[in-house]
Amino acid sequence: MWYMIYAQDVENSLAKRLQARPAHLQRLQELTQQGRLLVAGPTPAIDSEDPGEAGFTGSLVIAEFASLVEAQHWADNDPYIDAGVYQHVTVKPYKKVLP
Repeated sequence: MWYMIYAQDVENSLAKRLQARPAHLQRLQELTQQGRLLVAGPTPAIDSEDPGEAGFTGSLVIAEFASLVEAQHWADNDPYIDAGVYQHVTVKPYKKVLP
């Protein structure tokens, strides 16, 4: 089943994000290689694809896991958690309808 993982950043998270980004992306690449990643990306702090110093306010990942417990475990082990980027993470089942 698909699961939505939405994480909200702490304020001024950009430096922490940049430091932990390679490890964060590696985990997403693993999901991609397994054919389990639907979409992933950050939410810019301003209305711009490249927010520069404004940074980001969170991240969204929609990926396939065997259970909600497995999805939560994966989210809990994100390098951004250890780096102090995220202040809150929500994991919920997601039903893909379109396309």
